[in-house]
Amino acid sequence: MAVSNNITSVLNFISLLCSIPIIASGIWLASKPDNACIHWLRWPVVFIGIAFLLVSLAGFVGAYWNKQSLLAFYLMCMAVLITALLILLVLAFIVTRPSGGYAVPGRGYQEYRLSGFSAWLRAHVVNYENWGKIRACLANSDTCAKLDRNFITADQFFSAHISPLQSGCCKPPTICGYQFVNPTMWVSPVNALADQDCALWSNDQTQLCYNCNSCKAGLLGNLRREWRKSNVVLIIAVVVLIWVYLIACSAFRNAQTEDLFNRYKQGWV
Repeated sequence: MAVSNNITSVLNFISLLCSIPIIASGIWLASKPDNACIHWLRWPVVFIGIAFLLVSLAGFVGAYWNKQSLLAFYLMCMAVLITALLILLVLAFIVTRPSGGYAVPGRGYQEYRLSGFSAWLRAHVVNYENWGKIRACLANSDTCAKLDRNFITADQFFSAHISPLQSGCCKPPTICGYQFVNPTMWVSPVNALADQDCALWSNDQTQLCYNCNSCKAGLLGNLRREWRKSNVVLIIAVVVLIWVYLIACSAFRNAQTEDLFNRYKQGWV
């Protein structure tokens, strides 16, 4: 039983270590300006990581001091958390599969169409009820102001690899034919009716293209890119956690069998 508990202690320490990149990934996502403006998307990964940390600590204590009830609680909670993380990963993969981006001739960045993203993201993130608060949050951030500090000439800006959020919210769509003054100031559209966003562009730094569909698409493009990067870390973590969980279940079962065998021997003696 001591050997099985020692194995379980080591496994719990490994799962505790796995919670660290999950929490770090969640904090990284929460720190991004787009996630910061969508409160319900900001913290779920952090909460799951903290839950893994606490449950792993409980399992470690249960294995070290041979608390079988605590170990059973640990295994039950780990199964729930691993299932929750798998559901989150599958959902994130499905809803972020369409990219919505398209290349623009003569530009280093892409532009984005709202219709190119999943219906679920459009319905739950950039719907009419949510967009007013998200728009105000984005306008108060320095997402677009960074462009004015980093790029001076048109050639610099057109060859830059700016983020989807900056591409959609901080400048008018290229098809409108606006003339470049600086990254957040454009004048004299050549084709103002080419897209409905053309008429929505404003040089007012609190307005820009925050009312545009291209801005909504850029936000979804940012979310897609960031969650795809985070998913790599989460997939590695969940694979290790599943492996640890299966071995921990086997060790717990062996400990239970050894305990029953010892009681049986003592009964005969």
